[in-house]
Amino acid sequence: MALGAAAQGLPPELQKAWKATKLPESALSLEIREAGGPIISSIQADVPRNPASVMKTVTTWTALSALGPDYVWRTQFLSDPGARVDAQGTLQGPLYVKAAGDPWFTTEDLWNVLRELRLRGIKNLTSVVVDRSLFGQVAIDPGEFDDSPDRPYNASPDAMMVGFGATRILFQPDEAHRQWIPIIDPPTPTVRVEGSLAWQDGRCRPASDFVVDARTQGPVTTIRLAGKAWGSCGEFSLYRLAGSQADHFEALFGLLWRELGGTLGRGFTQGQAPAKGQVLAWHDSPVLADVIRQINKHSNNVMARMTLLTLGADMNGPGATPESAGRAVQQVLKNQNVDTTGWVLDNGSGLSRQGRITARGLAQMLDAAWRSPMMPEFVSSLAISGMDGTVRRRLRSDDTRGQAHLKTGTLKNSRALAGYVRGASGKRYILVSLVNHPGAAAVRPFDDELVRWLASR
Repeated sequence: MALGAAAQGLPPELQKAWKATKLPESALSLEIREAGGPIISSIQADVPRNPASVMKTVTTWTALSALGPDYVWRTQFLSDPGARVDAQGTLQGPLYVKAAGDPWFTTEDLWNVLRELRLRGIKNLTSVVVDRSLFGQVAIDPGEFDDSPDRPYNASPDAMMVGFGATRILFQPDEAHRQWIPIIDPPTPTVRVEGSLAWQDGRCRPASDFVVDARTQGPVTTIRLAGKAWGSCGEFSLYRLAGSQADHFEALFGLLWRELGGTLGRGFTQGQAPAKGQVLAWHDSPVLADVIRQINKHSNNVMARMTLLTLGADMNGPGATPESAGRAVQQVLKNQNVDTTGWVLDNGSGLSRQGRITARGLAQMLDAAWRSPMMPEFVSSLAISGMDGTVRRRLRSDDTRGQAHLKTGTLKNSRALAGYVRGASGKRYILVSLVNHPGAAAVRPFDDELVRWLASR
């Protein structure tokens, strides 16, 4: 296969690597430049392409630069103004939960806030009003993208998300009876188990030979088990979505509140917290600089969605939607002289068939980030080649291990790689590679060779 004119502009080593992919040149958009310096190579860099999870770099950088590295999400628990707690521990009026859109609010965080309420003498709640008004109508059908509605990567964003909305299924080995004991965490009454895993003797094989699916009908989620697991592998856990984010929060709140000795009368409703409500307890998230490390290194979809919506709410007011958040991103990048012509931001996570960016625009953004005072926070959020995150098992040779901070992107028909590479000269290089094609998976050796080539410069 002869190389096109654009691909012939690559160094000889890269021409050979590209030819080996057997992909058409029309599938590739590439931009390589020296950080703060000239463009080294550019191929179809203005063609909008689906970047898969590389889109998360756009969300995290714009949030970091607009909100600041020390931004925190504060979830508040309030009462009506002047509400008192009587001698029996009953709070007058509802307990209001003012949701903050915290993307990293955990079960432990919820337990700690509820414990704070108990320490303040509150035992009996008449009702709980959850205020999700920071976001608009943002719930999605978790099965819409790939018909896998129980997989955590498909979790819907929600202003009051706890633990990504995922339920843990812990499998304990009972060697004496040669059986697996499934344990649901949290053990809510709306989740039940059907079937079992068979015990398999022999050497542990990490590859799964079993099925753990969750299906929700009405208020009840059934987790179906089938297949076999090797007993020698020992205890393991899987995570599944068991109901909506609201259902998960309510079930978990009720469970933890009862464990702490509390009572709840009429249950949960959705509404707005009073503007001058009395703050009873609150939780502050980790700072944004720490949150974006989780998003980029581990490619967390729902955290990216939540961060995008938070940016939208901060810049355009409550009731944030992906559309209003997208306008906020565009404004931030416009102020940084980034060309976003042809971009479609969609949900900000990259888990999308519609999302589009250009290699040139993304390279411009990465260059702007490099020249920013917040460069260290952003670069440290990216996975380190051969060491952690999504590239821990990749680029592990001596000449590339630890030499690049990268974000990967993987979808059917889409592969992407973007970030920074440290050359042997000490210079930093910006790399953006986007491929959209049914055979896109074949580009991985070429992308690795790009990193290797830059690391040798």
